[in-house]
Amino acid sequence: MKKIFIGLTGQTGAGKSTVCEMAETLSCRVINADKVAREVMEKNSDCLKRLAEIFGSDIIYPDGSCNRKLLAKRAFSSRENTDILNSITHPAIIARVREYIDIYSKESDIIIFDAPQLFESGGDKICDKIISVIAPAEVRLERIMKRDGISKEEALLRMNVQYDEYFFRAKSDYIIDGSQTVEQVKDCFKKIILSLSEVRSP
Repeated sequence: MKKIFIGLTGQTGAGKSTVCEMAETLSCRVINADKVAREVMEKNSDCLKRLAEIFGSDIIYPDGSCNRKLLAKRAFSSRENTDILNSITHPAIIARVREYIDIYSKESDIIIFDAPQLFESGGDKICDKIISVIAPAEVRLERIMKRDGISKEEALLRMNVQYDEYFFRAKSDYIIDGSQTVEQVKDCFKKIILSLSEVRSP
């Protein structure tokens, strides 16, 4: 059976985590971009050193680890700063993702790449199919504030540097409405995976 690599992305706070939970119950292997990003920004990594040169040496704690909250505050303060962050971290992340693909392809026929910045990183170019999760702004704003324990202003900063709904609709093979109930979201994703499994069968 042919292996398939699926990019999972969408707007922050839309509900990708719900989809990822469902993916694992369907025997898919999930590569989490945030986890990979932390790996490539470990103590004394080249990525972290370069980011400190741009965003300030105080983004590194005395123990050498990254102050992710401070970095996020500065990097997401403008599109320009976000682009700089991406230009440093994305190449390293994609290289590490390819390593995971080689490992996981031996364990599952379907691999999911959970990547909030799939398109910005160029990760979409290595995907067979792309699923985007979207939701209305008011729904996402409330979720982000609750999830990350941040103010409305900080949450809006993160939302405003992302692409809008129309971008995701134009760039994706499948769209999931994350404002639905958890069960509806999971059911939608399950149907997509089953349809892809049928297509891949001999």
